[in-house]
Amino acid sequence: MNLSDQIIYEDNHLLALNKLPGQIVQADKTGDPCLADLIKVYIKQRDNKPGNVFCGVIHRLDRPVSGVVLFAKTSKALSRMNQLIKERDFQKIYRAVVLQRPPALQGRLEDYLVRNSKLNKSFVTADKSNPEAKLATLDYKLLATSTGGYHLLEIILHTGRHHQIRCQLAHMGCPVKGDLKYGAPRSNPDGSISLHAYSVTFEHPVRHETVTITAPQPWQKMFPTETIL
Repeated sequence: MNLSDQIIYEDNHLLALNKLPGQIVQADKTGDPCLADLIKVYIKQRDNKPGNVFCGVIHRLDRPVSGVVLFAKTSKALSRMNQLIKERDFQKIYRAVVLQRPPALQGRLEDYLVRNSKLNKSFVTADKSNPEAKLATLDYKLLATSTGGYHLLEIILHTGRHHQIRCQLAHMGCPVKGDLKYGAPRSNPDGSISLHAYSVTFEHPVRHETVTITAPQPWQKMFPTETIL
């Protein structure tokens, strides 16, 4: 696979791809080729490298989700980026298409989530004393409404829980378009869900400059303008 068309940022330390729905970031039980391994092969061939190529996974996206995913090209960059994420100095902004209009133009969602590994699904719980419950926080903002009645939300993620955006939006009554697991009435034709990692912002691990990497949303025809209604 030629990844050149998906690369949206690269320097000596980092590489970012605009991930396609269906691609997996890191190897899993399916055995399907993952982006981390594909990047190693791509760089080795492109740069004619004689030895092994390093590619560290900095963060992940669910398989049906698209958008920015960042990899480290050196172990030093990976270590420093992991520390940034641990300290929550790594801002992630998502875009999502939902069928139901949210109750307010913007707001904050704070829920306690419990993960069910057998179902590969998270649930909102009212039992904050549950040792498996983890606080999940995000901010959302309504950006636009299409003529077909879909609504475009922008989401700033403050915590990184399993299926957090999908679970919290569904609990609000706004499941992501195509996300059957969390209550969408029908699937998308390509098996994707309409959730996109729009941008990441962080301090570069070596140059110490602020870097923002953006992957244009894939629904421009549905939402030609992005104005809060």
